[in-house]
Amino acid sequence: MRIESGAIVAIRLFTAANEIDLRQAETLWAERTGGIGARNRLDATPAKAVSFVIPPLMLDLGETAAIIAGAAEKLSCSARLYDFGVVALSLRMPAVDISWETFSARIDQFEAAVGPAAEAVIWQQQLAILTGLVGSAFERPVEQPLQEDYLISLVESFDGDVSAEALQAQVDLAPLLSGRSRPLSPGARQDLLRQSFSYYADDLAVITWDRAFLYEPRGETDVADVLELANAQLLEMRAYDELLNAEMPRMRALAEAERPRFSALAGRRYTRLARRLRALVAEITELTERVDNALHVTEDVYLARVYAAAIELLRVPKVGDAVDRKLAIIRETYAALQSEAEGSRAELLEIAVIALIASEILVSLLRR
Repeated sequence: MRIESGAIVAIRLFTAANEIDLRQAETLWAERTGGIGARNRLDATPAKAVSFVIPPLMLDLGETAAIIAGAAEKLSCSARLYDFGVVALSLRMPAVDISWETFSARIDQFEAAVGPAAEAVIWQQQLAILTGLVGSAFERPVEQPLQEDYLISLVESFDGDVSAEALQAQVDLAPLLSGRSRPLSPGARQDLLRQSFSYYADDLAVITWDRAFLYEPRGETDVADVLELANAQLLEMRAYDELLNAEMPRMRALAEAERPRFSALAGRRYTRLARRLRALVAEITELTERVDNALHVTEDVYLARVYAAAIELLRVPKVGDAVDRKLAIIRETYAALQSEAEGSRAELLEIAVIALIASEILVSLLRR
């Protein structure tokens, strides 16, 4: 089998900021480059079935070069900005008129050059270019962003008509999806290929936790878009999880530091700390809800099934549950601090009342 038209797409996602003002970013891009950004929508799926709640902003960064298997290759670079603070950079290498074996080998070579194990400066260069152009739209930029990587191999046409069933019968997708040249065990193969989806007879999507193979004769990008979104949601949830991991020991240390020698004086200090924790919980709860609801799914259609499988495969719900547990602990701490602050104020009030009574008694004795 020969591939007439296809591509290999490497995606690297960054937690660039707390939030991104997409309208401002689009305006800055137009002013500084003369280009026009596109607010991505799923073009092949009815909006009533699946749609972005806030469509991300797609920007074309032009061509760049990278060394792939010892040779210089021209790559198309683009960026997609999500309102919840994630930037997804994509490097696209075309695959035209090559054999299936060459295509599979090129995927591994591409990942070796720009994948997570490679010290590829190209990602940082492209991120710096993007930040220089639209960084003013980043609210509370992240100095050391977290990262996620994903690799998509895409075929649009073969040298003949090929159905999804015939494709799976004629080629072995396991080496392409696993990056392993040695044969896998039957159990490992079954687990690797179990997330396989087709809507028409001639399209196919097989997804794993770090790679995907897409056969899209109509050139649709919806599946690739929701796979990127699932990775963006995972990355953002990881960022919140790490933020809360750092916050919890700091919270305990602050609670101890705010504890005065006399508990009656703790009310104001505990109220201040409780107010800070309440603001933190409110902010992260709002952001996590925005991330969770980034895609609006109302009908159980093909793309919704792919998206649900990707979310589960990438373990987004597990990371989200960890964030929820930590938020629950902070809420309980906030409630305890509020209770202690109220108790302190009541104790101080009791002391004041006793002091007033004592002073009245003392004054009346002195008058006699």
